[in-house]
Amino acid sequence: MSSDVSRDHALAHGLLRFCLGLNIFLHGLVRLPKLGAFADAIAGGFEGTWLPMGVARASAFLIAPAEAVIGLLVLLGLFTRQALVAGTLLMAALIFGTALKEDWSNLGLQMLYVALYAFLLWNLDADRHSVDGWRRRRS
Repeated sequence: MSSDVSRDHALAHGLLRFCLGLNIFLHGLVRLPKLGAFADAIAGGFEGTWLPMGVARASAFLIAPAEAVIGLLVLLGLFTRQALVAGTLLMAALIFGTALKEDWSNLGLQMLYVALYAFLLWNLDADRHSVDGWRRRRS
């Protein structure tokens, strides 16, 4: 691979990782101050499904902090592999809930996030513009 292609590959990976991380980080960050109301709204969406309200509400309390932490790690490129896997698993949990509600249009959007996480993970060898990349170059 030529150095220009390699450089562009690394730049594309870094920009996509940064933007996905920023998106997920802000998803969580803006919900943290209103976590109770957010959890109530999420749990309310499960009325009429077989998921018990207590489980829905308890799970909803975990979403925003998980998004904030995972998003920040992806944004910075710190523990990138683990953060991308965690982000994909968080999306799997959200897909489970979305499918229970039969909210197929949102499930399609969630699958797009899964594709972005998978693409970044698949191209992790291009991860140069990150804290992990900086740490690798120093060692």
